[in-house]
Order: sequence, then C-alpha cells, then structure tokens
Amino acid sequence: MEPGTDYAIARRRMVGEQLEARDITDKNVLRAFLEIPRHLFVDAAVGSRAYDDCSFPIGYDQTISQPYTIAFMVQSLQIQREHRVLEIGTGSGYQTAILSLLARDVFSIERLAPLLKTAERTLSGIRTGSIRIKTGDGGLGWSSYAPFDRIIVSAAMRERPATLLDQLAHGGRLIAPISDSAEHIVLFAKEAGNVTERRLARCSFVPLIKGDG
Repeated sequence: MEPGTDYAIARRRMVGEQLEARDITDKNVLRAFLEIPRHLFVDAAVGSRAYDDCSFPIGYDQTISQPYTIAFMVQSLQIQREHRVLEIGTGSGYQTAILSLLARDVFSIERLAPLLKTAERTLSGIRTGSIRIKTGDGGLGWSSYAPFDRIIVSAAMRERPATLLDQLAHGGRLIAPISDSAEHIVLFAKEAGNVTERRLARCSFVPLIKGDG
C-alpha cells in the first residue's frame, strides 16, 4: 500500500463519481463495488489509481475494464440473488468477485492458465460468494452446469454467441461485446424460445481468445 493511501476512501469516491453520478442506480451493484478491493486485482505499483475511471493491463495482452463499463454491463443483466451466472473471461477476477456478491453461484472460464492462477489467488484472500473457475475456451461455455440465468462475456466476440445462447435459461439475459463493422455492448434476452438483441453502447474490448488461441 502506498504511503498515505486510504483505499476505502478511493473506493467510495469511485462509486460516487464514476457510478452513482452516471446511470448506475442498482443498490446491490453499488454495494458490491464498495466492498470489493479493486487495488488487489492490479499491479501493486498502480496503488490508489486502481480506482480511476480507466482500464489497466493485467498481463498477457489482457486488461481489467474500467469500473463504469463493468458496472454498466452487470446492472444491465438485472442479476437476482437466486441466479446462476456464467462469466466468460475471468481475467483478473475483479468482475468475478463483484458477480459473486450478487448471484447464488458464479461459473467463470479463463483461457489463459497463468491469469486464472493469479485470479484464484486474489479471490481466495477476500470475501466472495460461491465461485467455480476453470481454464478453457469460453466460447464453448460450460455445458455441464447449464442452463444459466445470466451470462456475461468480458471480451469482444466476432459473431452472435450461438453456443452460449443455447446454454442460457428461458427468461435469461446475456451481455457481450460484439465486434462487426463496429464494436457494441449487446444485450440478448431469451423468452419463450425466442432471442431478442439490443445494442446498448459503443465499446472497446480485447478480443475473445478461442480454441488453442
């Protein structure tokens, strides 16, 4: 911890100035961001800047997204306490921790084994809800635990996530960055066997690593 830094103050400022001051109104989401110590999920040299409104590299050409982007996507899912959530792209584990305070169970997949190990180590040192993590191709989902009430993808996909939508429960929601001519955060909803989709915002994410990547 850098001299004179109060991370709790930095965290409250982040929530107030970056989330509440914009359009993040879900009290459960705000409480989760107040509780999870973001500075533990980035390089220690970043210090209190971990709570700035920006992304940071976490190694292997991957990043931890800015707090507002994570909050926007998580709030859009409308997660309830009884939900089971699939996360594609564990990354640093920060979003995983946020999700675990909102849902009954979180299932997270990370393609890069070294990132997974670091995330598991960080997550083991803080209070979280139920989390299961594995290394694998996130585009394939986690069929043995499907269906999921909510699915969140943390890397840009080139096409409609058909396999993941197959693993989405009826009444479920899936949110993902989709990159075609431009990149947008897209919200999918499954009702009565039909899937609707809606573009929510422009975005910029690292690409999803598929197969043997």
